[in-house]
Amino acid sequence: MAEHEHEREHEHVRVAVVGSGFGGLGAAVRLRREGITDFVVLERAGSVGGTWRDNSYPGCACDVPSHLYSFSFAPNPDWPRSFSGQEHIRAYLEHVTDVFGLRPHIRFDSEVKRMVWDAERLRWDIETSSGNLSADVVVSATGPLSEPKTPDIPGLDTFPGKVFHSARWDHDYDLRGKRVAVVGTGASAIQIVPSIQPLVSRLTLLQRTPAWVLPRADRAISAAERAVHRALPLTTKLRRGLLWGVRELQVQAFTKHPGELGFVEQLAKRNMARVVKDPALRAKLTPDYRIGCKRILLSSTYYPALVQPNVDVVASGLSEVRGSTVVAADGTEAEVDAIVFGTGFHVTDMPIAERVVGAEGRTLAETWTGGMQALRGAAAAGFPNFMTVIGPNTGLGNSSMILMIESQLNYLADYLRQLDVLGGRVALDARPSAVRAWNHRVQQRMKRTVWNTGGCTSWYLDASGRNTTVWPGTTTEFRRATRHVDLSEYAVLRAPAKRAAVTRDGAEVTA
Repeated sequence: MAEHEHEREHEHVRVAVVGSGFGGLGAAVRLRREGITDFVVLERAGSVGGTWRDNSYPGCACDVPSHLYSFSFAPNPDWPRSFSGQEHIRAYLEHVTDVFGLRPHIRFDSEVKRMVWDAERLRWDIETSSGNLSADVVVSATGPLSEPKTPDIPGLDTFPGKVFHSARWDHDYDLRGKRVAVVGTGASAIQIVPSIQPLVSRLTLLQRTPAWVLPRADRAISAAERAVHRALPLTTKLRRGLLWGVRELQVQAFTKHPGELGFVEQLAKRNMARVVKDPALRAKLTPDYRIGCKRILLSSTYYPALVQPNVDVVASGLSEVRGSTVVAADGTEAEVDAIVFGTGFHVTDMPIAERVVGAEGRTLAETWTGGMQALRGAAAAGFPNFMTVIGPNTGLGNSSMILMIESQLNYLADYLRQLDVLGGRVALDARPSAVRAWNHRVQQRMKRTVWNTGGCTSWYLDASGRNTTVWPGTTTEFRRATRHVDLSEYAVLRAPAKRAAVTRDGAEVTA
């Protein structure tokens, strides 16, 4: 009797979504559109937004045009700029949450601590910071840009000043008049540097590897344009379609003909030369790898900031901290009051993988010891009814991740339909052979891409040098590949049949 009462008290849902960024909210909208309302969204923070909630550093903005960096099913005619800032993107996600009625499904302050597959009940048992529950299907939408990565620097723990990562910006700390070291020259750093340079007394930029930078053609979208988009929704679709089409045409250069990117390199060099007149500084800022090997950065303010008299560019990474002194690998020293790390995220070693325990009792992180891989970027072998949004090899080097997310949501929707068709207590587990075959095709295509041949070390590559992050094709190809679930790529699991047992008094019970 007590066991049955326990079962009644245990909360169970059909689908549990982890994360409320673009991936998690998109999944929630798709579930509702599929007629599924028995789901929850587990969010560790107190509000939605994911990356666009956590990254609130000065100058934070998207490097993909606004009308392409939004859901196709939730067009926004009122984007204020062609490249929107963090506050506008976050407001858009709040708007999507309200318009599609998602708030009743969201559990805030509910960080997932552990998820364990129950092979007998064919469900995931989920432990969160706000309580436990179970789900038939789990959709992991924590995203690759969710856990900041700070390098282990000798002496950093004894630094007397302020230290924080770009994704955990301390808005209570006033940088005005301070001596600040910025570590890194990636997408965050090139937005932070121009924003804080006018405020600080001295800015020391510790650059391990220079980036290729092109002008950012950002502008305010006029009231007239916005009015047209509101009155004629088709114009918003046309604008989005044009932005998408241009980027689809560019993919060949990244994936098949990296040599064609030489012309773009010349544009980037001319962009630098227009601003940076000092040959020594230009030499420091000029990469020695093919453009596109690392993400091409867009900024019209980065180089102008670097030539200001209160900025020092150190062409060497941070190697040590001695008291208030930061020491670069080349021996350069600088006294600073604050250190800002723009050093990226745990992308190829996502922390959520350490919390997911599959059918064989191994964590997803253990399964991925040799590198992340998942069938069609979504399903890992040995983890039934567990799907990842923005999984292995679904990243992009030149277009909008929202396109890839929507393709994976198509796959999720068909996955759930297949479970309904199969009927009863059922789960799908990606076959190891199917995962290997998919991954082999992806890695074979990857060999000729600029990300693998461009001569750089990027966050696209894992510890063994394999590119487990980027999709080596067009978004159209990925959409075709994820349109439907192929059941031959999965093992169909059913709950073990209950067996009859006879008690001493002859009564029959199920066990």
